[in-house]
Formats: sequence, C-alpha cells, structure tokens
Amino acid sequence: MLYDVVVYGSGVLLLAGALFTLLAAIGVLRFPDLYTRMHAASKAGVVGGGLILFVIALMSQDAAVAIRAIIGIIFLLLTTPVAAHLLAKASLAAGYKPWEKTVADETITIVAKQSVAE
Repeated sequence: MLYDVVVYGSGVLLLAGALFTLLAAIGVLRFPDLYTRMHAASKAGVVGGGLILFVIALMSQDAAVAIRAIIGIIFLLLTTPVAAHLLAKASLAAGYKPWEKTVADETITIVAKQSVAE
C-alpha cells in the first residue's frame, strides 16, 4: 500500500519535473533576449532537474544512488543561480542591451556605468 503511494507520487513528481524542463526549453526558444532566456533556463531548469533527481533518490532503493542524487540537487541549487547572475552581469558589462520593452530601474544603469568605467 505505502509502496504504491510512493510509486504514484514519484510518477506525478517525474511528470512535473519533465513539464518544468519542457517549459524551460520553450522559454529559451521563445523569449526575446538573453536575460529573459537565462531566467527561464535557470529557474525552471533547476526546478525540473531537481524534481527528476528527487524522484531518482526516492525510487532508487539504493543509498549510494540516493545520496548522489541529493548531492546533484544541492549542486544544481548552488551553482545555477550563481552562474546565471555572473552571465547576466558579464553580458551587461559587455554592452548587451535588454529587450526594448523591458522595464529597467536605476540598478541596471548604475551597474552598466560602473562596468564601463572599470
């Protein structure tokens, strides 16, 4: 009985992870500029990949595989936001402009001026 609940719950989580991964891929293809594409890839990609790795940890029935999957989730959660931030900062410093309909605040202007001044 309990095993059936885990199996069906894992199936639902696996489908949710696949859906988030699909949405991340569609966002990378459809969004207009680097910054919004990076947002889609980093946020939805981490959630999708994290859910899939969580299902692997639940269904593996092997402690070594489960620990590696959990370490993979932690690695995704730690590295993807940092990489996205650094890529956005570097592209802004290189002069890559956001989409013309992007609502910008002073932070973007200040960072761009500081990057050009350096």
